[in-house]
Parts: sequence; structure tokens; C-alpha cells
Amino acid sequence: MRPFKHPNPDDFVLERVLYALSDPVRLEIVRRLAEVGEASCGELDGGRPKSSMSHHFRVLRDAGLVCTYGVGTMHMNSLRRADIDSRFPGLLDAVLANSQ
Repeated sequence: MRPFKHPNPDDFVLERVLYALSDPVRLEIVRRLAEVGEASCGELDGGRPKSSMSHHFRVLRDAGLVCTYGVGTMHMNSLRRADIDSRFPGLLDAVLANSQ
């Protein structure tokens, strides 16, 4: 299993983060990860097709919101909360508080 590429927090772009959070599916993934800490792709797919979810996870990774790593044959995901909060203080709190 090849490792996933994750941007350095200094390279996070606000427009890319906001774009990633603008989709309801991706916002739900972020909301769920904020609640549980980490989860597999299968736990976060909501019954959606794997190809569609692969796209959503790639957008979230490219924006710097999610870290994806392999554990055996599974892909686990966690929210890069500290990195996002460091780069854009209060952004995730505001988005998550107003997305319920």
C-alpha cells in the first residue's frame, strides 16, 4: 500500500480548505472525524460508491483537512485539527458549530 501525500501546514490555502468544506459529504466526513477521532473509509462512506468517496477523501487530503494512512488492508483517516487550527485559528470550530 503506497503512502498518501499530505501537504505541509504552511502550504494550506484557505480557498482550498473552504472548497473542501463546501460539499455536504465532505463536511459530514470532517464532522464525524471531529467526533470520533479516527475512522476507516468504510465507516465514513455512508453507503456511497467507493469511487465517489475516493474523490472526497482526496479533496480533503489535498486541502490538509484529513490524514489518511494504511493499517493492514484498511485506510484510516483522522482530522488534522491541530494543523488546521494552527494555520487558520477558529475556522474549524466556526464551521462545525454552524453545520449541525
